[in-house]
Amino acid sequence: IIDEILKINEDTRVHGLALQISESSFSNKVLNALKPEKDVDGVTDVNLGRLVRGDAHECYVSPVARAVVELLEKSGVNLDGKKVLVVGAHGSLEAALQCLFQRRGSMTMSSQWKTPQLQSKLHEADIAIVGSPKPEDIPLSWIQPGTTVLNCSHDFLSGKLGCGSLGVHFNGVIAEDDVSLLAAALRIQNMVSSGRRWLREQQHARWRLHCLKLQPLSPVPSDLEISRAQTPKAVDVLAKEIGLLADEIEIYGKSKAKVRLSLLERLKDQADGKYVLVAGITPTPLGEGKSTVTVGLVQALTAHLNINSFACLRQPSQGPTFGVKGGAAGGGYAQVIPMEEFNLHLTGDIHAITAANNLLAAAIDTRILHENTQTDKALYNRLVPFMNGVREFSSIQLARLKRLGINKTDPSTLTEEEISKFARLNIDPSTITWQRVLDTNDRFLRKITIGQAHTEKGCSRQAQFDIAVASEIMAVLALTDSLTDMKERLGRMVVASDQNGQPVTAEDLGVTGALTVLMKDAIKPNLMQTLEGTPVFVHAGPFANIAHGNSSVLADKIALKLVGEEGFVVTEAGFGADIGMEKFFNIKCRASGLVPNVVVLVATVRALKMHGGGPSVTAGVPLKKEYTEENIQLVADGCCNLQKQIQIAQLFGVPVVVALNVFKTDTRAEIDLVCELAKRAGAFDAVPCYHWSIGGKGSVDLARAVREASSQGSRFRFLYDLQLPIVEKIRTIAQAVYGAKDIELSPEAQSKIDRYTQQGFGNLPICMAKTHLSLSHQPDKKGVPRDFILPISDVRASIGAGFIYPLVGTMSTMPGLPTRPCFYDIDLDTETEQVKGLF
Repeated sequence: IIDEILKINEDTRVHGLALQISESSFSNKVLNALKPEKDVDGVTDVNLGRLVRGDAHECYVSPVARAVVELLEKSGVNLDGKKVLVVGAHGSLEAALQCLFQRRGSMTMSSQWKTPQLQSKLHEADIAIVGSPKPEDIPLSWIQPGTTVLNCSHDFLSGKLGCGSLGVHFNGVIAEDDVSLLAAALRIQNMVSSGRRWLREQQHARWRLHCLKLQPLSPVPSDLEISRAQTPKAVDVLAKEIGLLADEIEIYGKSKAKVRLSLLERLKDQADGKYVLVAGITPTPLGEGKSTVTVGLVQALTAHLNINSFACLRQPSQGPTFGVKGGAAGGGYAQVIPMEEFNLHLTGDIHAITAANNLLAAAIDTRILHENTQTDKALYNRLVPFMNGVREFSSIQLARLKRLGINKTDPSTLTEEEISKFARLNIDPSTITWQRVLDTNDRFLRKITIGQAHTEKGCSRQAQFDIAVASEIMAVLALTDSLTDMKERLGRMVVASDQNGQPVTAEDLGVTGALTVLMKDAIKPNLMQTLEGTPVFVHAGPFANIAHGNSSVLADKIALKLVGEEGFVVTEAGFGADIGMEKFFNIKCRASGLVPNVVVLVATVRALKMHGGGPSVTAGVPLKKEYTEENIQLVADGCCNLQKQIQIAQLFGVPVVVALNVFKTDTRAEIDLVCELAKRAGAFDAVPCYHWSIGGKGSVDLARAVREASSQGSRFRFLYDLQLPIVEKIRTIAQAVYGAKDIELSPEAQSKIDRYTQQGFGNLPICMAKTHLSLSHQPDKKGVPRDFILPISDVRASIGAGFIYPLVGTMSTMPGLPTRPCFYDIDLDTETEQVKGLF
């Protein structure tokens, strides 16, 4: 019985549950298995406790007990001062009757049928309520004439309610079936109330979020110490606070969960909240704190201004975590917790991408081997074998036949020409663009030779490994909006060309379904929380160089529904505004159909000094004195980069708020100068932020500025029309965004552009692969380089993700480990199982 109750508890289609079971099964364990909000008979301890406490409007009251009291009142019986005896009732019915009568001024007594004083109690009673069948040995003469008697004995097995006069004259006009009929009506009323409550919960409301308190220390401890000092809420509690239903989350441990996409269907009529993008100026190699600003902003909005808000962040790669950069959970008192789980594996999404990517890579080389070593007939017989005496095409093979114009479903009816056409992909090995991936920085996999074993029969070729987040499957995950759409995108991924120059896809290789199976859980966003207990989605982490560098469309869409019309979703774009923000607008916004309201542009005094001519900044090397001492001139000279990035945002018609991420060495004069120059350059506002040292409280001014900017209205527009030729779209980005004089295409790049145009891919958006350390293609050119020619060395296509990506100069898709990687400091305490040395 309890198992059935628990199933119904989680069924969102059922809003009320009435128990009609035998007396022997009617234990507290069974009763309290019910969710109180579905307990329409008011039998659980929670509902009874609320009734006793006087919170009847917050609970369900026994319909039988209510029926008794209402019938008495409607019959003209004044209950104030009356003596009421409840006989033979027990449990929830007895408690509810006593409570209701006492609240109306009655003096209540309870008795069981076998009580020795029953006769004297019946003589005293003005009203007798019979809660169970009267034993034969109790004479009716014990009930005094003029006593009002109601029978509400309940047969729980049948659901029938016995009621009537017990065969004596009594002072009342209550008909025999009145109690049972009214009780049934009141139960239905409770059921309707439960349904209404559920409907109200589906509508947007300000969250009743229990925010976690911070006790900032000075000096600020390490990120790991800060994370460990805060105890996160249980993720199921957080999910309930933000309006998620129990069957809409899949819990991974105590502090993270996946959110099911069914939520989008439930909230499809809900208005979206405001959409805020956090971008940055051209950074130093150390990064300027976009993730930290994102987290600090939502902590300020929700924990300090009581505004629903969600942060949507990318999942960090294991490469930087163990390499030189470190993690991406934010920092100081503005980070996602637990930061170890955030930075290490999370829920395995990147591993799923690695598995899917490498399955496709294996399928490509295996298909080449088998086609090179088998006849058409042998190849066909293996592709379409007899299984239990039956030979048939799989569904993906039938789809391939249809694409080839072969309208047959019986494998035995294909002609020799059709067999050859179906069985051979004729992949040109020199055109393979699909690489294997690994989520570790391993420079020695940048160029490898595969197929050297004698079993591969001479099918060797040069290949390479990319970092896992550079896989097109990661970009597909970040841009998809449903499981169906993801499957279609995975199938469209072009991995090579055939000998006739036509594209070969994952669908042609027959691997689409398998890829989708490997990705079926990765498509669900991961729910975590900030240090102050506000919600965060961590989902997808496409490489910000060769992909678009933004978290997932699905996470943003779900968050926008959950925050409601007055709430805010804050998401972050990789690297400077010239890269991540431009791709967010021209690629992600096209894919999602979402329109941004505000851009928050992150700047630091440190980065501005570098752009003003300061010495080089190198990870792992102490900063020169120019960065730790006041230098107004360097800051003023470097603000040209900030001004340029503001202008880039204005190209898209979106208001800009500059967030100056303040470091402890920054002086008041430097801070004031940056804010003044930013506003002169056209920023809606410019605000210093102190979230790293004190949490959300240090970004309240930023939150207010963002809220005010969002009310101004966005006049969003794309930078270019998709119908423009590929070359013109590249030129538009180079000139309008980077400030280049023109572009220069290598012969290989021009050849690829011609091929993609001929193959029908010319109308896709452009995803520039360029260094993040400069507006130009040269990392050492700081500030705002001018009059340069942007060289396009190669052009590649991510057809499944839906963009063309030109390579500017030379781009590495597999980072290498430095001389002293982060892993020197990372260890595990084998006694406590706590991670040590993670930042």
